[in-house]
Amino acid sequence: MAEETSPPLPPPSPAFLEVNCKNSGKTRRFAVGTDAGFAVSLINRKLIKGNPFTSHIESVKEGEEPIAFGPSSVLVDYGEGWKLQTVIESDLGFGVKTDEDVPAMKTPIPIPLRVPSVKSSGAAATAKRVSQPAISILYIGKIVLAFTLIFVLGAIFTLALENLPSLLLFIKSVM
Repeated sequence: MAEETSPPLPPPSPAFLEVNCKNSGKTRRFAVGTDAGFAVSLINRKLIKGNPFTSHIESVKEGEEPIAFGPSSVLVDYGEGWKLQTVIESDLGFGVKTDEDVPAMKTPIPIPLRVPSVKSSGAAATAKRVSQPAISILYIGKIVLAFTLIFVLGAIFTLALENLPSLLLFIKSVM
């Protein structure tokens, strides 16, 4: 029996990706599946004063058009000859990092939970809003009436309790 020879297996791909940083000259390593936006913000945070910011990451190969990674793209290795590198803001016409600068962090745009709906487009449906004061004369009148009734009831109970002993004597004498 002849032994079958299998073609040599390619070496396993590393569990990380290397990004060449133009602005610092260093090579940064990121795990496979890292978001490009996270990688850019991490690179920008580690910059020293005077270095330009990284705007995005792209994959380049000699003789090919570069592939740009957006902020929510996942970093991938396209194979032999492709290298990941940063694009610095000075190439795009932006400034360099100073002490006052903070790395650009993406903040989500608040989305309204409920969009108001249009009920009618007719002119008859438009109603004028009349602003009413928070405290009206009617409101004050109701409060004054409530206090008056409370004091009247208090006076009635006070008179009844003051005259209770004489009322009990009258009832006892009649019986």
